[in-house]
Amino acid sequence: MTKQQIFIFGAGYSGRAFARANRDADTTIFGTTRSLEKFAALRQAGIVPLRFDGTLTSEIGDALGKTTHLVVSVAPDEAGDPVLGAAREVIAANIPELEWIAYLSTVGVYGDHGGHWVDEAAECRPVSKRSVMRVAAEQDWLKLGHDVGRPVAILRLSGIYGPGRNALVNLENGTARRLVKPGQVFNRIHCDDIAGTLWHLAEGNRGGIFNVTDDLPAPPQDVVAYAARLMGIEPPPEIPFETAQLSPMARSFYGENKRVTNAAIKAAGYGFRFPDYRSALDAMWASGDWRDGEARSPMKRS
Repeated sequence: MTKQQIFIFGAGYSGRAFARANRDADTTIFGTTRSLEKFAALRQAGIVPLRFDGTLTSEIGDALGKTTHLVVSVAPDEAGDPVLGAAREVIAANIPELEWIAYLSTVGVYGDHGGHWVDEAAECRPVSKRSVMRVAAEQDWLKLGHDVGRPVAILRLSGIYGPGRNALVNLENGTARRLVKPGQVFNRIHCDDIAGTLWHLAEGNRGGIFNVTDDLPAPPQDVVAYAARLMGIEPPPEIPFETAQLSPMARSFYGENKRVTNAAIKAAGYGFRFPDYRSALDAMWASGDWRDGEARSPMKRS
């Protein structure tokens, strides 16, 4: 049996959560970052760090040559997918042990559906330029998988949160706001469920498109209010969306309104650790790990 070796292009917040969930001492995980200053954080998560700035180095090429499972969490740019731009030929021809590819995308590819439910068969009608590029990147990875005869799992993620990135932290540091746009809802996903989903799909080398998101699309102001109740403090006042001072990117998020179902990944056998923001905030508050996502002990895989 081939020894499992995992390579993560873009070992950021989600990639490090995935690596921390590794339970096999014989599994080696390589991961890239653009910054040498982040090497320590990668090592702490159990990742052998490598620098990737869009150019394929000999160290990356050597690690890819023995990779069995490839996870890609790098956003595309106007030139296309940076990983494919640098490594398409190597992935296509020089990774003999490769069994499975995962590409982390976004539910933003669906665009606006007026608050209605969408599943993986829904029309992709992205609004923002970044989501248009994501749709193209998804298709490029699916085509590569088809060309090399390897399964590709596309994970469409909703708003990512977890220890170090959540409403509790925002309340503590004074950045939490309760913006109110009537009828607006968002889905969310805890980083541990991104990790759990990746391991679940990798263990079966399962391909396909999956929404990786919680059970409870909810107004963003409700999340802040719930976190404030846990902390025993008054929530910040509500701010009408029309009068809020927002960056163009932040405002663009409110231009898309949909409820995203996770039925497909559940049908594939995955059980969510945190099916909604309440259970996640409750757990983080009770454990006290809500402030720092990097200092946690590794999580258990389901």
